[in-house]
Formats: sequence, C-alpha cells, structure tokens
Amino acid sequence: MKRLNVPRLLNVNTYHYRRGGSDVVYLEHAALMESLGWNVAYFAMHHPKNFETPWSRYFIDELEFGHDYSPARKLVMATKVIYSFEAQRKLRALLAEHPVDIAHVHCIYHHHSPSILPTLQQAGVPVVMTAHDLKLLCPAYRMLQDDGPCERCRDGSVLNVLRHRCMRGSVGVSAVVAAESGLHRLLDTYRKHLDKVVVPSRFFLEKFVEWGWPRERFAYIPNYVDAAAFEPCFEPGRYFLYFGRLAPEKGVATLLRAAHEAGVSLKVAGTGPEEAALKALSASLPGLDVEFLGYRSGEPLHQLVRGARAVVLPSEWYENAPMSVLESMALGKPVIGARIGGIPELIDEGETGWVFESRSKAELAQRLAQVQHAGDADLARMGRAARARVAEQFNRSRYQRATLELYDSLGVALAEPS
Repeated sequence: MKRLNVPRLLNVNTYHYRRGGSDVVYLEHAALMESLGWNVAYFAMHHPKNFETPWSRYFIDELEFGHDYSPARKLVMATKVIYSFEAQRKLRALLAEHPVDIAHVHCIYHHHSPSILPTLQQAGVPVVMTAHDLKLLCPAYRMLQDDGPCERCRDGSVLNVLRHRCMRGSVGVSAVVAAESGLHRLLDTYRKHLDKVVVPSRFFLEKFVEWGWPRERFAYIPNYVDAAAFEPCFEPGRYFLYFGRLAPEKGVATLLRAAHEAGVSLKVAGTGPEEAALKALSASLPGLDVEFLGYRSGEPLHQLVRGARAVVLPSEWYENAPMSVLESMALGKPVIGARIGGIPELIDEGETGWVFESRSKAELAQRLAQVQHAGDADLARMGRAARARVAEQFNRSRYQRATLELYDSLGVALAEPS
C-alpha cells in the first residue's frame, strides 16, 4: 500500500455549480476532502453558471439537450453522448499535468460519457462512482413512465427507451440515449471500469442487486449535512414549501391538486421544464393559494424553509437520498415525503415527519390538512427531533470516516479522520 503525503483526488461531475442535489454532493465532497488536506482537481463541463476555477481549462465543451443547435452541431453532440473522444483527450491532458491517486465520479453520462472510465483505468487511477440516480440500470435514468415507476429494461432491450420516447418525449434524443446505453452495455463499461459504487440509500443498493449487480461492488454511504452550518427555526409557519426542480418526476402537479383540496397555503421555489404547465394548472384550480418564487438558494432559500410549517417532497420516481430532506430537517422543519425510493429511510413517521403514498392526491391532501391543524408545540417538537436526527445520523464525521475507509480499501492509505 502506498503512503501519501498529500493525497490527490480527481472530482468529476457534469456541472460545476449548485444545479441540483447531486451537484451539491459533488461540491461538498470536494470541500470536505480539501479541508482534510487533500489536493482536489476538478473535471466538469463548461457552463455559464459554473463557479470560477483554474481547472476549467480542462473542462469539456457545453452540451445541453433542448438547446437550439444547428443540425450539424446536433450530430456532433450526439456522437459525444455515445462516446466522447473530446472528454478522453482533455482528461488525459489533465492527468498528464496533475496525476491523481483516486477519482470520484458523480454524474457524467450524456456529457462526459462513460468513455472517461477506461481512460482513468488505463492511467492506473482507482475509480469510485456515486450513484445519484439509476442511470447504470435505466437508459433514461429515471425508471419512470406516465403511469409510474418503470423497470422494463431490466429483462428487456434498451430500445424500450426509444419505443416509449423516455427522453424528453423525443424520438431523436431517445435514439441517441438508446445507442449510448446499448454500446456501454455491450462493452460492459461501468462494471469493467468502476472499482466501487457508492449508494447513498439502501433502496438503491437493493435495486442494483435486484438487477444483477454483485452486492460487494457497493458501499452504502449516506449523504450528510453539517447541521452546525444551518440555523434552525422550530416555530411553525403558516405555509407549506416545496423546493427543487419543476420536473414531471417531482410530483409537483399532485402537490398543487392536494393543496387545493386541503385548502392550505403553498410556496414553490424552483425552476424547470414543467414550470409553465404547473402555473397553468394552478390557474385552473380556483382558490388555490400558491406562490411560485423561482429559483432560490443559499440564505434566501433557508429563510423560506425556516418560515414554513413543513416541507413537502411529493416525488413520483425512485428518489435516492434527497438533500432537500436533510437540509430541511437541519433547519428544524418536519418533512412530508412520498413513500417511494429512499425517502422513507430519512423520515421517522410521526417523529420527524410523515410519508404518504406516492402519486396519491387524496392521501397527500389528508397529510397537509393534518399538519395544518396540528398544534404548533407538536410541530416544533418534531422539528427539533428532525434536526437531532440529522446531526446524529447524517453528519460529516460519519461520511468522512466511511469515505476514507473506502478509499483506503482501494489501496490509497490516508490520514486518520479528524
């Protein structure tokens, strides 16, 4: 086992800004390792919202589905989604100037493409990947159709993604993703070139095993928040809050209908492809008390959470381990979460929040009405219990210890956790 004075990590992700929960984990993970004295390099995609970093000179060109590119540009981008020689070339340039001891990969598909995994292995770099979603199993990553969770590709062809237009309802985009998934299944890219896969939820671990992955390839390491960095407010507010992407799988339409039925006040913070449709839906529900606030982050978002009665996560897909749940609880708020994916693992029913049947407007409406009429003292007690659970079970020291043990198991000896 080699001994390192300053261990060197390559942290890889599509975006280099706080776009969503996986991007938050990518950035917080790097900050944690840097605080332990690590030398951290970054490999991401150019984007106007990226945080400034000297590593951007190695970043791949921006590639976004849905942008209005020329036909020729779309063809070039399609080939990059399937197998990106650009990403391989730029990664080799980075490694030539800055050799690393281990790489931790987050979200790379459709942008870097899995082509970077053999490049890392050829350079002798152990590779860990955090599975923020189920892309390694489902070509469209969401395992979702209009009628609920979908696992057709488990025993069937990846052409299901094209047959059902799983990507943005588009034949073209779905065809590209089907080709990408088909190629990398044929090459067995992920299984051959990943040393370990980190799963933040037990639900994801069991789903991978169900689909035929060996259990020993996984390390269960829950996400964490530094509760000390979140100033809580336990006093319940008058409104319910959803914050996150406005996308079909997030269940916000069900939440709007349930809030209308329950007669409660709702605030929605976020943007996404469903924003216009959700605003139109809200306009069609007479008397619905809802306010769309747009994108919020940092302290403005924390203020919204502190002012809420409870935070609602009405997801309709296999959520992993949503940071929104942990952050809300760290801010002293109970959470109403859908009973799907890894969400129930984070909520102690009746102690730190409540769960309801995913996609059930009626059951969610009942929960909203229940919390609306609950005593403020009871909700404050639950908020304190929620924060205590985060501080005790989803803290930095546990995440740090598990991560260092994982890296050590791959042949890199590290400093002891602080």
